[in-house]
Amino acid sequence: MLIVLLPKLSNMLLMTYFWRVFLSVIFAFIFSFGTTAAHSSPISNAEITGNEFFKLGVDNILHSNYQQAIENLTQAIQLQSHLGKAYSDRCLAYLQLQDYHQAIADCNQAINFAPNNVEAYLNRGLANYRQKYFSAAIADYNQAIALKPHEFRAYYNRALAHAAKGNYSEAIFDYNLSLTQISQPTNLLLADIYNDRGLARLQLQDLEAAMLDFSKAIHLDANDYRAYFNRGCACRRKGDNFGALRDFSEVIRLNPNNAIAYVNRGMTRYHLGYYQGAIADLQKASDFFEYQGEKLAYKQALTLLKTMQNQISSISEIA
Repeated sequence: MLIVLLPKLSNMLLMTYFWRVFLSVIFAFIFSFGTTAAHSSPISNAEITGNEFFKLGVDNILHSNYQQAIENLTQAIQLQSHLGKAYSDRCLAYLQLQDYHQAIADCNQAINFAPNNVEAYLNRGLANYRQKYFSAAIADYNQAIALKPHEFRAYYNRALAHAAKGNYSEAIFDYNLSLTQISQPTNLLLADIYNDRGLARLQLQDLEAAMLDFSKAIHLDANDYRAYFNRGCACRRKGDNFGALRDFSEVIRLNPNNAIAYVNRGMTRYHLGYYQGAIADLQKASDFFEYQGEKLAYKQALTLLKTMQNQISSISEIA
């Protein structure tokens, strides 16, 4: 979390803690088996085949029992070492447990068994991305696109990797491609893409285009507090304090414990001359940071609050 504090309140920069999302392939993969077999009575491990352990592993992933899924899929591999699909699905459980080293190892095995396994490249790309190996992630998404040119997830995730590297023009290009490749778009999915494209445009100082994207995201999902927050930041950059106040207030309505939104609204209120409300917002933010155990942010919020109070006192004395 980045909070920028400068000595003079008039020179303080508004926190730009933008929200972005990542289209995790974990929630979009297609299992080799859509359903699992139901046994009429328990059977011992000795009677279970590799394929049956595989089905149990798939079922446990579907029910978010990731550690058990890993054990099942490991047993499947031990019984049938050629079961490449078990490596592919076990990597999903490792991803959920944030064990990215093992996830990549399983993706490598899955690719060895099936070089055309698009899901394995997507999953390995995700593991690389989460470890901040952005170039490696891009290489994986390039391979996925080469194998399946209409896979919108690959374009979207590659866009996020480009953005993480600061390649915002390339990111926008990929966001655009992802929008053209979605076969069954949903409002929530489109909102996510517009929100992230807006962030890339904001980084390129294309404020009008960024605000248009954030507004599209809000139109598609009126409860997306991230889009309101990002549009509020764009409004502040444009000098539209009333627009920023509107959006940060909406963030707080949708997510009442959002300390960062209180900081930003407090700063906006200060610039509008609403000093009492500004101090109240900063106090609220510091309380939330303390409650959430964010010690550095808590100290910074208190420093900002004290600086703001001193500046307001100086203004009152001059008046």
